[in-house]
Amino acid sequence: MRRSAFPGKKISYAFRLPAYSAIFLICFLLIISCASYKLEKNLDPESKEFLSNVRYIITKQERKIFLNLPPSERKNFIEEFWKKRDPHLDTEENEFKEQYFNRIEEANHLFSDGSGPGWLQDRGRIYILLGPPAQREVYPRGYSFYGKPMEIWYYGFFPIVFIDYSWSGNYKLEPLSARHISEINKAQMEGKPIIKGKEVVFNFNLDIKKVKKDKVLIQIEVPYKNIWFTKEENKLKTTLELSIEIFDSSKKKVWDYKKSYKISLKEENLEEIIGENYLINISVNLNPGNYTLTTELENKTDKSRVWKKVKLTI
Repeated sequence: MRRSAFPGKKISYAFRLPAYSAIFLICFLLIISCASYKLEKNLDPESKEFLSNVRYIITKQERKIFLNLPPSERKNFIEEFWKKRDPHLDTEENEFKEQYFNRIEEANHLFSDGSGPGWLQDRGRIYILLGPPAQREVYPRGYSFYGKPMEIWYYGFFPIVFIDYSWSGNYKLEPLSARHISEINKAQMEGKPIIKGKEVVFNFNLDIKKVKKDKVLIQIEVPYKNIWFTKEENKLKTTLELSIEIFDSSKKKVWDYKKSYKISLKEENLEEIIGENYLINISVNLNPGNYTLTTELENKTDKSRVWKKVKLTI
């Protein structure tokens, strides 16, 4: 049986509130909880099913908005909810949505030994949010002679441990440390988009020009008004990460490109160029033929990401 090292000690933290503060906090949470429960209880079956299905990826803000919507607006909300998570808006399929529901089905099949549906168990939740592990070690009789049934999943060098304390098939996530919990939460949050006002939509314009017989110029224009910045001292800063891949007619990759572009400017300068574009020009030599070019641009400040695909003939 394969042995695999992982941290041995768990770290725990404790804090204490004054009695009156604790009572106030409990009452406040009960009021909020009761209000949300009442709103959810009055939902129609379709809306209840939606909230149940997206429990792992819906943000608190989205949930609150949905519960307070009039019934006539809920369908539009659901459509917009999935659209926000669609990585490729130029295709008919929503790859994120399809993958999410496929993983729910896979979790139900893989983890059917517990008392509830596989996707609602800890293993199912992690499987849905992080995908299948690169390596899965199973110890049905425990890691040691007196141990409980255990599984260790590896995502790269990052281990996630599940233990079946009751020998019932109900494996529980076993955080190895406070930092471990933080890393898992961080990974899970990657499935949740940052919700921001509709006035800013990250996007870019893609243009491809033939310069010579075997050379093309890839031009990318990003409107400054659509770029989110962080403010550091008296400067506005962000980083755009660009990835480009070109495939020939046989779907073989013939060229790729990846580069980070750091933008730094003064706040008053942004007001002057707010109507202009940030320009990126890249030239590439290609033999005559038909190609597919995919481009992905990510703003590291708010994790906004846009993906585009075009076909070209040389």
